[in-house]
Amino acid sequence: MSTNQISTGLKDRFENNMHRHQGLNWKDVEARLLANQAVLETVSRMEQSGGEPDCIDLETIGLCYIDFSKETPIGRRNVCYDRKALDGRKANKPGNDALSQAAEIGITLLDENQYRFLQKIEAFDLKSSSWVFTPEAVRSKGGALFCDRRYDHVFTYHNGADSYYGVRGFRGYIVL
Repeated sequence: MSTNQISTGLKDRFENNMHRHQGLNWKDVEARLLANQAVLETVSRMEQSGGEPDCIDLETIGLCYIDFSKETPIGRRNVCYDRKALDGRKANKPGNDALSQAAEIGITLLDENQYRFLQKIEAFDLKSSSWVFTPEAVRSKGGALFCDRRYDHVFTYHNGADSYYGVRGFRGYIVL
């Protein structure tokens, strides 16, 4: 991603959505991005996979870039939860899994609390759902968690970790 792309894509999103990052200014964010090529490349991969990343101060994490696409990112759908679930499928395997694809992009999956925090800023996943980081107590029994927003409420559900759907993907973040 070049400086020009920063100023057109990310800068426009930043300036058009100031409610997401009150108290931050673009010059400071841009300087931090330009100072860290690895983060800049990850943000570019987030963009390429449909995440529409924007900068926020995420409660316990601090300043980060996070996926703000209205629905779960289109380039990250049709995935089961993790590699163990993918490898365990006998038939109709999806092309990837959420945790591996997140690692390839360079992001961390949101956990349930982070997902709920994001939903306080704007309404997301009204027609889709997103895998969220699943505690080992659930994952060890074959399950995984996902969230969405319906009826103006955020819901957390469970499913077999090996399941996948055309409208389920994942959201993530990278610390800036």
